[in-house]
Amino acid sequence: MDSQRHPSKIACLVCGGPVEPFLDLGRMPLANGFVLPDEFSSEYFYDLRVGFCSGCMMVQLTEVVEPERIFHDRYPFYSSSSAGMVKHFRKFAGEVLESIQEKVNPFVVEIGSNDGTLLRHFADAEVRHLGIDPSTNVVQVAINREIDTLCRFFNEDTARQVVADHGQADVILAANVLRHMADLNSKVLGIKSLLNPGGRLIFEEPYLGDIIDMASYDQIYDEHVFYFSVISVCNLFKRHGMEVIDIRHQNVHGGTMRFTVAHENVYQPSWVVRLQRRYEKITGLHELETYETFSFRTELSLARLEELLRDLKKKGNRVIGYGASAKSTIVINSCGITSDVIEFIADTTPEKQGKCSPGNHIPVRPREAFTSDYPDYALLFIWNHCEEVLKKERDFKAAGGKWIVYVPEVRIL
Repeated sequence: MDSQRHPSKIACLVCGGPVEPFLDLGRMPLANGFVLPDEFSSEYFYDLRVGFCSGCMMVQLTEVVEPERIFHDRYPFYSSSSAGMVKHFRKFAGEVLESIQEKVNPFVVEIGSNDGTLLRHFADAEVRHLGIDPSTNVVQVAINREIDTLCRFFNEDTARQVVADHGQADVILAANVLRHMADLNSKVLGIKSLLNPGGRLIFEEPYLGDIIDMASYDQIYDEHVFYFSVISVCNLFKRHGMEVIDIRHQNVHGGTMRFTVAHENVYQPSWVVRLQRRYEKITGLHELETYETFSFRTELSLARLEELLRDLKKKGNRVIGYGASAKSTIVINSCGITSDVIEFIADTTPEKQGKCSPGNHIPVRPREAFTSDYPDYALLFIWNHCEEVLKKERDFKAAGGKWIVYVPEVRIL
């Protein structure tokens, strides 16, 4: 891994200003690009670097992968696969439903609706709704659940079509979606035209402040073009006559911020927004030096994890990975971990089982391969679901097994 700054400046995807790269994780395969052996030679790689724009304060990738390479008919992530996220979305939907109960025939749109895990609560409540998602396999699951869903990428044309067919939305929802969109200005314009004058956009994304605090570098990969602070999100929407009126921190995905956005001068913004912006300046989220420190901490964490894994293997221990997540791809390839160190990765997603991890090609096997023959150690790639996993796999610990985690620091539980 090369963390040296690159001499040439890159134009910010939001404001066009210069972006200063601060972390280089090297050549990287698609994070969710799990492959069969006969596909090894055709894998796609890109340069995974992340940079900071001092103009609009947006943290972003410096090379963007075409969305069609990522979101397609074999997209391997289903929102309903995590019990914790199912519970979170149930509560999220309940709060939104309560806020619109006085409206006459409200219309709710979700961008990036996946398999309908969030939107199904609006369908159950017989609220007029529409999901928009480009991945045909997950969209079909939503349609089978009788959730109204449109299979296409969200953009200004999509927004105009939805308005023509259904009218403007009272609420637009998005969960872990906006950071995926490289043409963010265009997407915001689409949102603006789709949202009625008194409507609200409510979206949540992993919070940049938490990523920096915990050195959770594995959240940086091809799908995540942007990494949002409150300052950068306020700057983004202000460019288009919209404003952040409220924020609420959520304890999911290792720390998530929920933003509520509306047309400018319609609502009085909460004092919490001003307070958080002030806090971000105190903690240095507006300064390149903060991100250079993060880069150093990332290098140190990767070195310590690789050293630990190789030491355990030298001592004759069996080590497996748990959770074939996108995060696992970043860790495996950044550390240079192969199947001679990690025997296999256990995962419950049928679409990933029988395939190999992107890049370094560690086999992915069903959870039963883990529970039927416990290893000495399991590296928890889905650390953001740690509590859920440890509860589910309590027998592993009872049998003498030990968990390895690497966020916020490398340690054995």
